Parts: sequence; structure tokens; C-alpha cells
Amino acid sequence: MDLLLEKFRDVLSSVLPISILVMILNFTLVPVETDILIRFIIGSVLVIIGLGIFLFGADIGITSIGNLMGEEIARSNRAYVVAIMGFVLGFIITIAEPDLQILAHEVNSASGGSIPAPLILVVVSIGVGIMVAIGLFRILYEKPLNKLYTIVYFIIFILGLWVSEEFLAISVDASGATTGAMTTPFILALGLGVSQLKGGKTSDEDSFGLVGIASMGPILAVMILNIIAGADKIVGEAEVFRAHSGVLGPYLEEFSIMIKEAAIPLIPLLVLFIAFDMFKFKLNRNRRKRIFKGLIYTYIGLVLFLVGVNAGFMEVGRIMGYGLASMPNNWIVPIVGFLLGMMVVLAEPAVHVLTKQIEDVTSGHIPRKIILFALSAGIAFAVCMSMLRIMIPGLKLWHFLLPGFALGVFLSHKVPPIFVGIAFDAGGVASGPMTATFVLAFAQGAANAIPTANVLVDGFGVIAMVAMMPLVALQLLGLVFKVKARREGIDVNDTGR
Repeated sequence: MDLLLEKFRDVLSSVLPISILVMILNFTLVPVETDILIRFIIGSVLVIIGLGIFLFGADIGITSIGNLMGEEIARSNRAYVVAIMGFVLGFIITIAEPDLQILAHEVNSASGGSIPAPLILVVVSIGVGIMVAIGLFRILYEKPLNKLYTIVYFIIFILGLWVSEEFLAISVDASGATTGAMTTPFILALGLGVSQLKGGKTSDEDSFGLVGIASMGPILAVMILNIIAGADKIVGEAEVFRAHSGVLGPYLEEFSIMIKEAAIPLIPLLVLFIAFDMFKFKLNRNRRKRIFKGLIYTYIGLVLFLVGVNAGFMEVGRIMGYGLASMPNNWIVPIVGFLLGMMVVLAEPAVHVLTKQIEDVTSGHIPRKIILFALSAGIAFAVCMSMLRIMIPGLKLWHFLLPGFALGVFLSHKVPPIFVGIAFDAGGVASGPMTATFVLAFAQGAANAIPTANVLVDGFGVIAMVAMMPLVALQLLGLVFKVKARREGIDVNDTGR
């Protein structure tokens, strides 16, 4: 019960600042209809309750399954088992990710239905599955993390030359959306289970990095989809945004849809767990019951979260973005974007866990306040630049992502190895549920209002910008730690592998 209350407190701190900002904007610059405002309040409450229950269920169910599966993969020590299990687990857990489901529906809506949501879900999940398998191989065979990142991002840069602007934005946003509330704890647990059972002097370093590796899969997969299918064959016209009418009607409609859709991605994971428990895990009754209970909580939370997001929460984000961008002095848009960026990272519970972890790893040499300030400033800047990109036709997404990821890869060869894994994993931590819901909707609303903007090109990319900044910010801090440690005669073991 204490854990559930803790999750509610964490989620409340994530949603409340954005809700307060919406209220301020409603009574000052962008007034919305009473029905829409009431739906937003109901949606915010459902998001808090749903996400709290979901995270509680993921903690006692999804994470436990991830640890068990990771240990089983490490015990097998067979290449084909690692490949098959890594792919299957990566695929199953990704297709159940709430942030990705939201993004897939947004892509479908923005493309006028020409890019089906199931296509995005399947393609992205395949990409994650392949990269999780490769990441597990890396842990078992102790291959350097920075070299793998360098090779894969080089391939991504080459493919980017043939990819349309629309699919560049979608592919990198999909990368950030996959490492969300469900996928991140599961993949972290999977990597931790494999690295700890494998042991060795690099086990601490190897427990990080799998989330970062997994997040490269969606970029590759969506880019390859674009190259094979051709942008001219699948990119349609964006649907005209229409607000729902009434207060309770949209919730009842969404509930009838989500109660079915939320079950579909969880069923394969349930079946896989039951099969492994019968033949491999053989858990005692209490532990098995706890995991089943966790999966039930995960399902209930997922339904409530998706209903709240789709019926009231995201709608106000679009309206606010559209209203501010339609004003004569629309310079307010990047300022609000900056505030949203600060709120997203400061309110994300996982960010505070990460900052504490880095402080512990560096024995206090890099205080968590400095880490939090660096992340906060970086992500606020990322969202602000995303809004400027929507407003200024000459600014393109690759103008930010290309130098950002290139710098991230370059720094990975200069900082202590443990910072490489932490930094690339942190992208998934920062681009959480609030980025995939409200901030994405805000960006799309603004893109709809700017005549020179294209919703498919400019309305996406904000998740990618948020996911990119920790790679640079945390590795720069790693570089600072390395310099300080050397001055104090501390061995940072940055050349070890």
C-alpha cells in the first residue's frame, strides 16, 4: 500500500504543474470552453490515478518478469536463446508501451489515416526487439558500449540521407516514446538480470545502456519502412482537429475502446510468463500471485491512463498550442515551451532517481543538484527550440539532432564507460508520459496554427529533442567528473575495455 501511495505522489507531482499552467493560460491568454476545461480536469485526475496504478503494477509485475527473464537468458549462455528471447521480449514489451500507443495514434491522425497506428506499433516493436537482442549479446560477450553506439548511429546518419522529413521526425519521436513507463523498467531489469548473473569486473557498467541500445531500434525500423514503402505512397493530409463535445460522452466512448485495446498488448506477456513459469521459473505460489496481481494493476492503470489522455488531457494541449500560435504576438509559444520543458524534467520521478544514482556512482563528486540543473536547462532548451522550429520555416529537425547525437557519440569515447550507459539510458527517463502526451499535443496544435508549418514534419520531433539532451548533458558532466577525479588522483577506469 505504501508503494502505491508513493506512485500516486510521484505522478501527482508530474501532472499538477502542467495542470496549473493550463489554468493560468485559460484565465489569461487562451480561454477554453467550460465543457473542455471540465474534461481536462477529469482527464488529469484519470491520468494521475491510471498512471499511479500502472506504475505500481509495473513495479511488482513487469519488473519482476524482466529480472526473471534476464537471469534465464544469462543462464542459457546460448547465442540462439539470447537472440530469440531478446527479440521476443523486446517486441512484446514495446507494443504494450502506453507512450508508443499514444504516438502511433497521433501519427495516424496527423497523416489523415494513411499511416495506420498498428503499422507503427509493429514496425517500432520489431526494431526494439532486434536491438534488445543485440544489446544482450553485448553484455554477455562484454563488447564496448561506445563502439556499438558509434556503429549504429553512423548507419542511422547514412539512412537519414534517404528519409523524408516526415519520417525523420516520426522515427526519432518513436525512439523516445518507446522508452516509457512500461518499457524502461522492464528493459532496465532485463539488462540488470543478465549483467549480474554474468558477473565480472564490468557488471556495474553493463547494467546500464540496454535502454539506450533499444531506443535506436525504432529509428532504424521506421527509416527502413520509409525507404522501402516510399514517402509519397503513405504520407497523407492531416485531419482537421475537432474538439469533442459534451463532458462524459467522450470518456464513455474511449472507455469502451480502451478496455479492449489495453488488453491486447498485455496478453502475449502474460502467456509468455505462464509458459516460462511452468517449465523454467517454477515460482512459489505467493510470488506468482504477486506478479499476476501486478499485471492486473498494470492493465487497470493502462485503461484509465489512456482514457484520460485521449478523452480530455491531450485535447487541451492541442487547443493551448493552437491558441497561442494563432495570437498576433505568438512569441509566447517558445516561452511556454521552455516552461513546459522545465516542468517535464523537474516533475518526472524517474529523473530524481537517476540524479541520485549518478551522485552515488561519482561518490558525491557530481552533486545531484548540478545534475538536475543541467537536465532541466537542457530539456527546457530542447522544447523551446522545438517550438521555434515550428515557427521558423528555415529551421529543420536535423539541424538540432545531427550535431546533438554526433556530439553524444563523440563524448561516449571521452567519458568513463559507466556514464555512457547512464546518459543514453537517461533519454528514456526524460521523455516520459508528460512529453508523449501534453507536450506533443501542444506542439501539434501550434503546428496546425502556423501557415508555414507542416503537422507531419513540424508537429513531431519534440520527444526526440527531449530524449537527445541527456546524452549531451550527462556525458558533459561525466567529462567534468573525469577531470576532477584525475586531479584528485582517482582512477576512473575510462580506458578499461
